[in-house]
Amino acid sequence: MVELLDLESKVALVAAQEIKWVCYVRDFNSGEVNNPERLLRKTFAGRPRIEGVHLRLKLTDGDVIEGVAANDRSLLGAEGVFLLPPDTRSNTQRMWIPVTAIAELEAMAVVGSAKKKMVSARVDGAAAAADQPELFE
Repeated sequence: MVELLDLESKVALVAAQEIKWVCYVRDFNSGEVNNPERLLRKTFAGRPRIEGVHLRLKLTDGDVIEGVAANDRSLLGAEGVFLLPPDTRSNTQRMWIPVTAIAELEAMAVVGSAKKKMVSARVDGAAAAADQPELFE
């Protein structure tokens, strides 16, 4: 069960199997009374610039959505996936898609500072090797 807070500040319990996605929106008074989470784009026009894992999800109803998930352990959550949607100017800031709504999940790319981490690991490794004495001196 998922707890949702409605506009009247009442908690509604909804079964996860009934949820397509949960959207975290900037403003409920956006002029879209019935659909404040409306996305103008569901896929990226080009490569995303946001750091993380670029995912493409096909949902059980046939809808396809792309987004960027954090490149950490939260991606492995058993309940669902948090995504930053491709349309950063829309009212939707973040989405949660339950596992029960996902038919297919495809990792498109890893965007971010993986190279920086690898370079710093090499530098640290080189410094450690310089401090270590040779085995057969």
